[in-house]
Amino acid sequence: MSQAVVHSAPQSTSRRSGVGDRVFESACRISGLLVLLLLGSLILSLFIGGLPAFRQFGPGFLFSTQWNPVRQVFGAGVSVYGTLLTSVLALALATPLAFGIAFFLTELSPSWLRRPVGTAVELLAAVPSIIYGMWGFFVIVPIMSSYVEPTMINLFDGVPVLQDLFSGPPFGTGIVTAALILAVMVIPFIAATMRDVFDTVPPVYKESAYGVGCTTWEVMRSIVLPYTRVSVVGGIMLGLGRALGETMAVTFVIGNANRISPSLFSSGNTIASLVALEFPESPTGSLKLASLLALGFILFVISFIVLAISRMLLRPRLKV
Repeated sequence: MSQAVVHSAPQSTSRRSGVGDRVFESACRISGLLVLLLLGSLILSLFIGGLPAFRQFGPGFLFSTQWNPVRQVFGAGVSVYGTLLTSVLALALATPLAFGIAFFLTELSPSWLRRPVGTAVELLAAVPSIIYGMWGFFVIVPIMSSYVEPTMINLFDGVPVLQDLFSGPPFGTGIVTAALILAVMVIPFIAATMRDVFDTVPPVYKESAYGVGCTTWEVMRSIVLPYTRVSVVGGIMLGLGRALGETMAVTFVIGNANRISPSLFSSGNTIASLVALEFPESPTGSLKLASLLALGFILFVISFIVLAISRMLLRPRLKV
């Protein structure tokens, strides 16, 4: 009798464990499918909502620079140009600074300073975007209009190409100012990612490099960066994704003008800022609302293309 009890207990425990595993597996599958369902519904809703605009204007909608609600003529060219340009400029400004912050925190900073600086960097990511926009409008724009832009306009006057890139009235608002605010916003994401992945490098690798006479920069260039390059690129792509979709901060400082100019000091707009400004004034079922939804779909496609390109760049390294 006692032997029967002894043998039945493990079988009961095994059955309960099997049920729990199946429940857990089903929950994980449902969670994964739910993500795909949400993503698919988002894409589908944007595409269906923007379908009247695609039908009305055709492929030319993507390249048209007109946005005239009075004549009911809409195009995505200006906002797509502004989105890509401000994001690329922001990434060019933010990546070196973020790398410098991560380098300092992991290799150069004294231990008593490492935690306060790291915490300050992480707190920057928690600041609402509208605060960055207000700070940019009331602080950065006056500085740009009074000091930075006049100086650069005079400095590059008469220099081929550069005089066209840095020309025009120094209003302070424009593409460069928006890119600067975006750079400040994405620095915490890139720097925090770089710092965390730099810390994952096994100490023995760096100690071996120091042992053969490498400098700190040589260790970073030859040991740390090759070891963490996949995650570093991922952090940069994370910052680019944040820059592409930023709304309120850009709306405050970009000038919100529907035109394309060769000057980086000129006003412009992005997809997100245009949607934020025009959406409240778009009647339901109107061609204007359809055009805004089409812009949202285009922004999603741009983000997908950026992600695909980043994966293509990383694929040869992932096989190594």
